[in-house]
Amino acid sequence: MIHSRLKTTLAFLALVYLPITAIASLPVVERLEPRGVVRGEETTISLVGNRLKDAHQVLSDVDGLTILDVKPIDNKKVEITIKTDPTIAPGLYPIRLVTKSGIANLRLLGVGAMPIVKEVEPNNGIETQQPIELNTTIEGVIEREDVDHYAVKLAAGQSLQVEIEGIRLAYSLNNQNILDPYIAILDQGRFELATSDDSAFLGQDGVCSYTAESDGVYTVLVRDSSFGGHPSCSYRLHVGTFPRPVAAIPGGGVPGSTLNAKLIHLSGETEEGSVVLPSESRSRYAVVTENEDGISPSPNWIRVNTLPVVMEDEPQNNNHRKAPSVTVPAALCGVIGQPGDFDAFQFECKKGERYRVNVFARNCLRSPLDAVLNVFGPDYKTIVSSDDVNGSVDPSLEFATKVDGAHTIRIYDHLRGGSPLHQYRIEVEKANPTFALTLKEGRRDQAEVISVPIGGQTATVITASRQGYNDAIEPHVLGLPEGVTATTYPIPKGRSEIPILFTASSEAKHDASLFNIEATGDSKHADVQGNFAQTHKLVLGQNRRGMWSYDSDRAAIAVTDAAPFSIELVQPKTPIVRSGSKDLIVRIVRDKGFNGAVSLRTLYNPPGIGINNSRKIEKGKSEVNIPITANGNAAIGVWPLIMIATYPTSNGNAEIASPPIELEVQDSLFKYSFPRTTAELGTEATVAVEVEVLRDLPSTTVVDENEVAADANAEGTGSDAADAEVELVGIPNGVTCAEPIQKVSKDTTMLTFRIVVAADAKPGKHKTLVCQSRVKVGDEIIHQTNGTGELRLDKPLPVKKVEQPKPKTEEKKAEPKKAEPKPLSRLEQLRQMKQN
Repeated sequence: MIHSRLKTTLAFLALVYLPITAIASLPVVERLEPRGVVRGEETTISLVGNRLKDAHQVLSDVDGLTILDVKPIDNKKVEITIKTDPTIAPGLYPIRLVTKSGIANLRLLGVGAMPIVKEVEPNNGIETQQPIELNTTIEGVIEREDVDHYAVKLAAGQSLQVEIEGIRLAYSLNNQNILDPYIAILDQGRFELATSDDSAFLGQDGVCSYTAESDGVYTVLVRDSSFGGHPSCSYRLHVGTFPRPVAAIPGGGVPGSTLNAKLIHLSGETEEGSVVLPSESRSRYAVVTENEDGISPSPNWIRVNTLPVVMEDEPQNNNHRKAPSVTVPAALCGVIGQPGDFDAFQFECKKGERYRVNVFARNCLRSPLDAVLNVFGPDYKTIVSSDDVNGSVDPSLEFATKVDGAHTIRIYDHLRGGSPLHQYRIEVEKANPTFALTLKEGRRDQAEVISVPIGGQTATVITASRQGYNDAIEPHVLGLPEGVTATTYPIPKGRSEIPILFTASSEAKHDASLFNIEATGDSKHADVQGNFAQTHKLVLGQNRRGMWSYDSDRAAIAVTDAAPFSIELVQPKTPIVRSGSKDLIVRIVRDKGFNGAVSLRTLYNPPGIGINNSRKIEKGKSEVNIPITANGNAAIGVWPLIMIATYPTSNGNAEIASPPIELEVQDSLFKYSFPRTTAELGTEATVAVEVEVLRDLPSTTVVDENEVAADANAEGTGSDAADAEVELVGIPNGVTCAEPIQKVSKDTTMLTFRIVVAADAKPGKHKTLVCQSRVKVGDEIIHQTNGTGELRLDKPLPVKKVEQPKPKTEEKKAEPKKAEPKPLSRLEQLRQMKQN
């Protein structure tokens, strides 16, 4: 430790990360009892969960934390004895329980410098509050609607710091029984003097501070923010006069240097501190503060890398048109010190240069700043902007310069907020090609771990996120247990994932370790490098939203019990072609006494390959065929293919992987064109299919791979070309074809299939015609399926009847009708009546 002139020390600790498993029925640790230990002491901790009876080891590579004993009690409980060094820095440390059947989920163990006191019920009110001493850690539980009260004495002018570990101790992937803590400091009149629910510094855990105005007894209150609770909702509450900075500015430095930082406390007070940084780069580096009042119960986080630190120049950098000039690459550090503040940095660029800019504020530094980033060209017009990116709450971007001249970066808070705590670190560097590696999740939301059986093998998938590099990636595995080897394959150009196989010898012992994956570009790009990392989701909220997670830079592997059988995925002698299909053969050799069913699935499907993963080897059987297909765009090449077998054990399911085969994917052999065919019911027609043989057919014989004469799939050009046939299938009901199978040679250009249409066939358009090609090579057949053709069946047109003309007959002229008398008018009627 290096003491500053203010007698404040920054102690440091680089936390090492441990991964979590995702294979078969793995052990699960649901809770720790107690949740934490005191540094410098030896403590026995109970790990409670499921499938724990064969526990034998705990993974933790943190200096100063030693596992002395692992003692299984039963299948739900294990006792471990841990000893911590007196100088270990307080914080949360990952531990992983290892059994003979796998590795349990990662749990965080609290390590503190203050004595631990257990909660004593009833303490639900002021009248029954539990007295505690200053500088104490209390371990308690929040039941439903529970409110815990603790009484502490303060002298006038004495500062009280309260910090809680609630959600940071939890493990819940189903949004159940999660403690979202609320803490408060109350005076003797029960008025809240300071409160904290969520905090920028600790996420959904709170931290608050109060300086006493008079002597007296004050109350620290703990409850769930929504008055929930559960017997599993436990917490560690740190109460004392210890220092509690919530910001260390600047947020990082250069490896091996001494960082002189300004520490800002919750109260707004500041002081100076210094620390010697590690000799290697760290994406996150933990520092804790220690002085005469104590030591902070959790660290501040900073970044350590080779970028020189450049501090902001206030107030000159408030206007992006007049920003101070800096030299990049650099880490640009500063604070959005007040509401409405803008910070800007200007640097010279050459046309065609490409830069990568990453902001660290809420991530890593735990700043309240919700950063927004703008980049302006020499004309002060916006080139690109960024807010949240890819699930991160901090912005990041890349941009290319189109002209020479000064370019400007501007940062501000999304809601125009600001305070002395709104710090940031902007890392600006050339956008060199790179990539990031991780292991693909085998089970949803759970980081992958490796369980390799003695004398067997297992496999996982490496995934790569590329940034400016699209060629092959060469991975290498370091840090495996004794007797375990890894078989790696290059990640092909333009692809993002590839399998990796782990094999344990028959002499390997039950053991576990943390391993790393290093990788470079191909031989032409050996200077391109990438890093490995895993994210462990510890608490998920509604809609599976991440509430608390832990990052690691290594994965965990364990040597587990041997499988009761060996497995083989039979290497096919012929390729699969685009638009083709094939059956893979899986065989097992059972140990005596094992007769259970074995479920099968592929670890990884090559691009464009579909595989039926519902097949299993039934009880008492030893072999099964697995159908696979290749679509018309399947990736051509040779791909490693691995089958995973799941089998029952006395403590859940376990898995073993087959040795890999090399599945060769080739282009299609044939191309078919289906002209539309029309026929009437009750007639005959011809279905004509145009054929294009795309390449020479394979050889009729499969040469042993140890022979030098020819490759197993060498293309034939003469009389040794394999026989090929095409079958017309998908013929509608009521339609028959006497010769649906026809031979094909390299000279074939047209196939004709005579069909007979029954009178009662269903009329209409039938888009079902398909050509199935079969090329026999040795004792295997290469299948290709293409379609679809259209056959239209019409009803016969009705026959028109011709009517005979009728003979003409003379029609009698009708006598003219007598005209009807004209009706008399009323006047005429009166005249006639007078005459009569």
